[in-house]
Amino acid sequence: MSKDLFNAIHHLSEEKGIDKDVLIEALEAALISAYKKNFKSATNVRVDLNEENGTMKVYSRKEVVEEVEDHNQQLSLDEAIEINPNYQIGDVIEVEVTPKDFGRIAAQAAKQVVTQRVREAERGVIYSEYIDREEDIMNGIIQRVDSRFVYINLGKIEAKLAKPEQMPNEDYQVHDRIKVFVTKVENTNKGPQVFVSRAEPGLLKRLFETEVPEIYDGTVEIRSVAREAGDRSKISVYAEDEEIDPVGSCVGPKGQRVQMVVDELKGEKIDIVEYSDDPVVYVSNALSPSKVSQVIVDEEQKSTTVIVPDNQLSLAIGKRGQNARLAAKLTGWKIDIKNETEASKLGIFTEDHSTESDYQPLFDEDLFD
Repeated sequence: MSKDLFNAIHHLSEEKGIDKDVLIEALEAALISAYKKNFKSATNVRVDLNEENGTMKVYSRKEVVEEVEDHNQQLSLDEAIEINPNYQIGDVIEVEVTPKDFGRIAAQAAKQVVTQRVREAERGVIYSEYIDREEDIMNGIIQRVDSRFVYINLGKIEAKLAKPEQMPNEDYQVHDRIKVFVTKVENTNKGPQVFVSRAEPGLLKRLFETEVPEIYDGTVEIRSVAREAGDRSKISVYAEDEEIDPVGSCVGPKGQRVQMVVDELKGEKIDIVEYSDDPVVYVSNALSPSKVSQVIVDEEQKSTTVIVPDNQLSLAIGKRGQNARLAAKLTGWKIDIKNETEASKLGIFTEDHSTESDYQPLFDEDLFD
C-alpha cells in the first residue's frame, strides 16, 4: 500500500470533517474482512497500517494453550517453544501472513470503506445541523410538487411539506421561495429526513418573534396561539412590565409588524389579545372583536358561560363557530356563548350584574376590511 492512500484519507478527513482515526479503524476492519473472504481464512488476524511508512501488514494471531481445540485460533505450547523458547501459556503469537497481491484487495476495500464512512459522516453532519433547527423557521426554495408532498430545498437537504401541513389558501409553484416551520428531523437508514409545515401554530409564533423585537428579547411573551391555517388565528401576549403594551408592541406602528406576518401567511386574519390570569378577563379578550357582557366561571369543570349583547352573538360565535372555537383553544377554557335575552330567561343574567369587559382589541379583522 502506498502513501497515496494515507494522503487521500488525510485529505478526506479535513474536507469532510471526519476523524482520521475513525477512517483508519474502519479500513483496518474492512481489510480483515477482505483477507478472510478472499483467502478463505478462519484465522484470527490483525492488520497493521503504518501511516509513516505507507505500509500494510497482516498478522495471524494465535493463543498459546496447553491443549489445542481450534487450530485456527490456538497453538500448543510445544509448537510455540519451537518458535521462541520464552513463550508461555496465555501468550499471543503473531506471524505475518501478508499475501503478495493483497495491495489490490486493500485498495478495493479502502475505496468501499472510505465511500461508506464519508456518506455516513456527511449524513451525521447534516442531521446535527438540522436537528438544532427543529421548531424553528427556515427559508427554502420549492424544488418539486407531487400528490403527497411539496419538496423544499433547505440548502443541504430536501424537506417534505405534507398535504395536511400545507395552507389551503396557498398555491405551491416550483422555484418559489418559502418560509417553513421545521416540525421533525429524523435520522433514518436512508439518511436524515426533515419534515416542515406551513400550518403549525409554531410558524405564527416564530414569525412574530422575527418581526417584534420585544418578543425576541423577552419583554413581551407569547402565552398561547390558536390557529386555523390560511383563515384565522388568535394569539395571546403578556408583558410583566405594566408600562409596556404587549398588544400594541405586536401590532406595531400603523399595524406594520402584524401586517408583515399577515402578508407572509397570504392574508390569514390574526387577532392579538392580552393574556390575563383572570379567566373572566382572558376569555373576554379572547372573544374579540365581540363585546362581552358577563363571564360565569366554573373552575371545577374549567368551563365558562359567556353572555354577550344580542347583537353581538353572531360575531362572538363567528362564521361556522370559528371565533368561539379559536377562543376556546387559545384560553384552554370551554366556552358556552348565550345572548342576554336567552340568559335572562334562564335567570343567569341581569343588567345589574353585567361585567362587560372594558378591553378593546387594538387589532381585529377591521384592519383587513
